[in-house]
Amino acid sequence: MSSGMSGIDQDANAGNNTMDPGQRLSQDWWRTEIIDMRPGEIRYRGYPIEQLIGRISFAQMIWLMLRGELPGPGQGELLDAALMAAVDHGPQAPSIAIARMAATCGVGLNNAMASAVNVLGDVHGGAGEQAVALYQDVAARIDTGSALDDAVAAGLQHYRDLHGKFVSGFGHRFHPVDPRAPRLLALVEQAAVDGVVNGRYAAIARAIEDALAAGRSKPIPMNIDGATAVVYAELGFPAPLARGLFCLSRSVGILAHAWEQTNQGGRNKGPIPRQFLWTYDGTPQRDVQKR
Repeated sequence: MSSGMSGIDQDANAGNNTMDPGQRLSQDWWRTEIIDMRPGEIRYRGYPIEQLIGRISFAQMIWLMLRGELPGPGQGELLDAALMAAVDHGPQAPSIAIARMAATCGVGLNNAMASAVNVLGDVHGGAGEQAVALYQDVAARIDTGSALDDAVAAGLQHYRDLHGKFVSGFGHRFHPVDPRAPRLLALVEQAAVDGVVNGRYAAIARAIEDALAAGRSKPIPMNIDGATAVVYAELGFPAPLARGLFCLSRSVGILAHAWEQTNQGGRNKGPIPRQFLWTYDGTPQRDVQKR
C-alpha cells in the first residue's frame, strides 16, 4: 500500500496520518500484498481469515495466496486434482527415499521433510516447470503465425538445445503408461467443455506427444509431470510456480513416509540393505611403498 501502513492500521489510525521516519522505515522493511494483520485481525489478500475458514478448500487457498484472487468455478477443483495426483511415488523416488533415510538418523519430521524437498531439482521435481515452459514456447510460436506442427518441431528443437534429448513431461522409467496422466487430461478436457479452461495447452501437449512418437516403434506417452503441466498452463500459472506447486504436492507424501518410518523405527538405514555392497571399479588393492 502506498502509504507504507497496512490497511488495518490505516483504519485504526484514522485521523492521525502522521508517521515519523522511524515508523515509516520499520513499516516498509517488508512490503507484501499477501497478508495484513494487527492483534485480533488477520486478512489474506483482503479477506478476513474467519470468512475463509470452512468456506474454501486448501487448493483454493493456495490459489488465493499465489494469484491474489479466489479461483473461479471449476478452477480450484482442477488445481486440487493436479496437486493430489503427484503426492507420492514410493521410495523409488529419491525424495521419498531420502525422507525415510533421514527419519532413521534421529532427526525430526521437519528435518526429514527439508532433506527430501531439497532434492527436488531440475531432474527430480523440475520437470513440470520445464514442460510448462515448453508448452508456452510452442504457444508463443503459434501466436506469431506458425502452424501447430511447425511450432512443436521448433519448440522441441529449442528445448533439446537447452536441456538435452530427454523431454520433460514425456516417458516414464517405470510405467509404460503413467496411470495418472490420462485421468488428469480427461479432467482438463471436461473443464474445456465446461468453459473453465480453453484446452489450448492440452492440444499442444498432445501434439508434442505425437511428434515424439513419430518414427518410433513405441510411443513416449505423457507422464504425471506433463499432465500436471497442462493443468498449470491451462490455469495460467507461470512456469516457475509449477515446480513450487509440485513441492507442495510431494510434501504430503514426504511427510507420510517420514512419519511412517519414524514409527517403524530403524537406525541409519542407507539406500541399500547392508548385506549388499556397491560396485567398486577403482584401483585394485595395493601397498604403500616403504620410504
